[in-house]
Amino acid sequence: MITSAVRTLATELTGDDLPAYVYDLPALRAHARAVRDALPPGLELYYAAKANPAPPVLRTLAPHVTGYEVASGGEVEHVRAAVPGAPLAFGGPGKTEGELRRALTLGVERFHVESEQELRLLAGAAKDAGLDAVDVLLRVNVPLASDELGGAALAMGGRPSPFGLDPEAVQRCLPLLSGAGSRGPLRLRGIHAHLASGLDAPAQLTVAAAIADWARKLSERHGLDDLTEVNVGGGMGVDYAHPDRRFDWAAYGKGMADLALRHPGRTLRIEPGRALTVYCGWYVTEVLDIKHSGGEAFAVLRGGTHHIRTPATKQHDQPFQVLPMDTTATWTRPWARPAVREEPVTLVGQLCTPKDVLARRVQVPELRAGDRVAFAMAGAYAWNISHHDFLMHPRPGFHYLDT
Repeated sequence: MITSAVRTLATELTGDDLPAYVYDLPALRAHARAVRDALPPGLELYYAAKANPAPPVLRTLAPHVTGYEVASGGEVEHVRAAVPGAPLAFGGPGKTEGELRRALTLGVERFHVESEQELRLLAGAAKDAGLDAVDVLLRVNVPLASDELGGAALAMGGRPSPFGLDPEAVQRCLPLLSGAGSRGPLRLRGIHAHLASGLDAPAQLTVAAAIADWARKLSERHGLDDLTEVNVGGGMGVDYAHPDRRFDWAAYGKGMADLALRHPGRTLRIEPGRALTVYCGWYVTEVLDIKHSGGEAFAVLRGGTHHIRTPATKQHDQPFQVLPMDTTATWTRPWARPAVREEPVTLVGQLCTPKDVLARRVQVPELRAGDRVAFAMAGAYAWNISHHDFLMHPRPGFHYLDT
């Protein structure tokens, strides 16, 4: 449900001010606090900055997170500037040698290493920088039973994958790490495994337990006394079809507390992104036209999927709320105001492609040209993953409400 602050601004903006992203930072702050309170005290919470790297969002989260997971050299630079001094964990495939060297210069605290070659590049960069202790987590494609990733919206592991190391490759990496026989600068701190996105709390706990158990067995098998960290990733489920159904953080926190008791002496870490910020953002726009084609109603909106690519990427209907606008006094055209009443309508943008669809055949009581539409759940993987310059339409405005 749209918050009063967002609704007020959405209706006060002029047509030329639209589309606009509106972020409710107090709502984000309250949600992040509730998530942190639901988790056991010893569990570390890193925010995956890729979900929404806007500086006001990063700073709002700062009191409630342990640090930030970054996935490129650009994100390293950006997050370090936005929240100076915050702990960073540098993950992501395909890190370049230049990115690794720059991350070392900027004092990145953790590196999630994806391959043997990346490990060698990092070792060389650390040696050249005169560093004798760089903390590393090996990202592992931990094997799972066929049913353990059931329900995943997106699977990154537990099967052939470009992400991370297969277990047998881990064996080859261990001699390059201090704590496993090497005198080099890289210090093995733990295991990282982000295997799936879109899981509910019970499924997340099953995956987390499998990762922690695998890490313990690896440690016991090779006598890795310094392997004290296990990052079980993020991917907490977000239900766009039912915005009020949120991930059960209370159940997840209880389960992670139980898991920590079974793995004494190990720090457990998670790195959610979407599930933290998605609910605080709204994409607000205006209905330009209503028309029918082949017996179906279409509402043409300012903007479109070049601003909010989420519905095209996930092939879903972006949830929305109609904000009726009384334009009777300003409707001076000599024709009736286009409208649909009590029928399904497809909401589309301004792009010259049939894929520019934000919601398809959604029943509405009434929708008229000049009304506003506020798309919910636009606080993650929205603007930052969109193809902004296609057709060169104006970019949206950005408003961060903090009162």
